Amino acid sequence: MTSAPLLTPEEDESGLLPFPGATGNGIRVAVIDSGVNSRHPHIIRAVEGGASIGDDGEFDADDYADRIGHGTAVMAAVQEKVPDADFFAVRVFHAALRTTAANLIRALEWCIENKMDVVNLSLGTTNPAHRTIFEQVVSKALDRGTLLVAAREVDGQLCYPGCLQDVFGVEVDWNCRRDRFHWRSIDDRVVFLASGYPRPAPGVPLKRNLHGISFAVANVTGFVVRACEAHGRDRTTGRYAAVREVLLRRA
Repeated sequence: MTSAPLLTPEEDESGLLPFPGATGNGIRVAVIDSGVNSRHPHIIRAVEGGASIGDDGEFDADDYADRIGHGTAVMAAVQEKVPDADFFAVRVFHAALRTTAANLIRALEWCIENKMDVVNLSLGTTNPAHRTIFEQVVSKALDRGTLLVAAREVDGQLCYPGCLQDVFGVEVDWNCRRDRFHWRSIDDRVVFLASGYPRPAPGVPLKRNLHGISFAVANVTGFVVRACEAHGRDRTTGRYAAVREVLLRRA
């Protein structure tokens, strides 16, 4: 694939894009997925580091290369909006888009311990048996000022941790432009909605490219990072509420 133009904070009939001028400078962003292919033309900023979590739960800090492409596309969608952030790849997918809840928890704990500001989590589990353990790690992230952005539901089923309080839960709006987002209240919780498409690939029809909830999450992650740069750099317990309030005002 060849690279496509980056989004720019231009004016249009709707006014300025959200957080014009913000590029993610100084914000640490982790993408938990299948790793990253650093040579892909859509990866416009080299990752600072990362880790791979094997099926046995062991960490490998030297190999987080993407072998299936999904993580690279997600990373590219985030980088498009915040090209100056510091990026980290945490690989939990290896040969297929499948992992265990235990390894997902390990990945989240790695992100918290390594002081990530924002974590993009395009995956989760619909098994309510895992709710308690995810609530515990979300609480830890909240205390450390690490913001989690995750899918709220998959195929109509609530998804953990994205459906939990203190997580930026995301759903797809296929009619939303990729340079916009909006929100609505569902069951007294704020849910963010964004386009389910990644960066366009020249010559590839929109419907033939990768698409889905993973990219709605990535698009929202970009705006969360912009909001952090603009108003929410302090790593405190109140960071989630402060950044959410900024997003609600600017949606």
